[in-house]
Amino acid sequence: MLRRPGSYAVLAALVLAGCASPRKPDLALPAAFEGPAGAPAGAIALDTWWTAYGDPELTTLVEQALARNPDIRTARARLDEVKAQRTSAILQYLPQGDATASGRRTDTRQIGGTAANIPGFSTAGVSEQYQAGFTVNWEVDPWGRGFVAYRAASAELDRARYAYEVTRAQLAADTADAWFQARGLAIQLADARETARIQQDLYDLATKRAQLGLSASSEPDRIAGDLAQARAGIEGLEAQLQVQKRAILILAGRVVEPTNNINAPPEVGAPPAVPASLPSDLLQRRPDVRQAQAALRSAAAQQKLAGLAFFPSFTLSPGIGWSRIEQPGFSSETQNWSIAGSVMQPILSIPRLMAELKVQNARTEQAVTAYEKALQTAFQEAEGALVNLDADRRRVALLADGEVRARRAYEAARTGYARGLTDLTSTLSAEQAWRGVRTQLTSAQVQALRRSVQAMKAIGGGWPAQAYAAR
Repeated sequence: MLRRPGSYAVLAALVLAGCASPRKPDLALPAAFEGPAGAPAGAIALDTWWTAYGDPELTTLVEQALARNPDIRTARARLDEVKAQRTSAILQYLPQGDATASGRRTDTRQIGGTAANIPGFSTAGVSEQYQAGFTVNWEVDPWGRGFVAYRAASAELDRARYAYEVTRAQLAADTADAWFQARGLAIQLADARETARIQQDLYDLATKRAQLGLSASSEPDRIAGDLAQARAGIEGLEAQLQVQKRAILILAGRVVEPTNNINAPPEVGAPPAVPASLPSDLLQRRPDVRQAQAALRSAAAQQKLAGLAFFPSFTLSPGIGWSRIEQPGFSSETQNWSIAGSVMQPILSIPRLMAELKVQNARTEQAVTAYEKALQTAFQEAEGALVNLDADRRRVALLADGEVRARRAYEAARTGYARGLTDLTSTLSAEQAWRGVRTQLTSAQVQALRRSVQAMKAIGGGWPAQAYAAR
């Protein structure tokens, strides 16, 4: 028996629909990071890594940011929205039905016609009509569309949940970074004030020496220029610190508070050791990688749904009803029930469904590629942060030793200038060299702290990953 060409088209479409599936992502990574060994695993609670700095003010700021920041509230609202959407996606495959009821009362008066006085032919009087019914519409699902839709909706919920955790991790890192920048500015401000004090002492000393005829009268003027520059630097740093404090208050959700409520001490400590981690840990620890993984699961389920659209749909529609009619000289009351069924097999819509399937196949391939890129980006960020942090630690150690030596050289030059053994140029040169090394040391210390924040976030800190281990 010969089949019609349309039958072959339907069969081919069904075969293609059943074979649609995403390719397996390439998740290959190096066995280890090319960087220094970190602290033992578990030495720091990565989900609350900011507590490892031993800074109560930082801990308070991060906790406030995680509770009050608008980005957190927006991400939470988005998560609630996707939860509701998942429920809606599931319910559409369950039986749907609505009860209806209606009633009508009519008072009729016949004001003309020959039937008015003929018994049985008059329509005058009160008539009442009542109806009630309940109809169910149920799409029977032998192909499992409902289960696939549930998987797609659950994957979307996971993606929103991980997006929420990405927001939390980023916000914690941004708050810590802003805090360490503020403390760095506080150190620079304290250094600038100390420089101004030193310049003032040198100015007073040079003025006294000039008055005694021990040095040229131009020396105080030369120092006055440096003193004015130091004081101008103080003004600029005070403004920068105030701006940074306001940024911290906004991150913490404390917009209405004055900047004086943020007390950034002019000192920094050493960054804590970052826990040892393997590249493979990024699959579980990084919320953005988990988010990309959930997006792939969602795309794969949507691809499956696009394939199932080629299969026939079966619908059952049972219903019950009741009606009552009261008219002058006539009354009736009825009950009824019905059941109907239908089958829908796509035929002329197959080209459209094929195009939609190809679109979903492309979207799924994009999701696979995005998952691969997310993991590669995570590896790059983690290794880069660890390597740079190790270099920052070494740089701080070298500059700390250099700062001690430069300070001793300046103190010796200043003592010699006060005793007339050293000229002003040598003294100012020694002072500038010391201040230059001091500035570099402060910058390196702040950079090391900021880099440690990047490293903590890069290896997947800032969210309770263990709470999702079973997912």
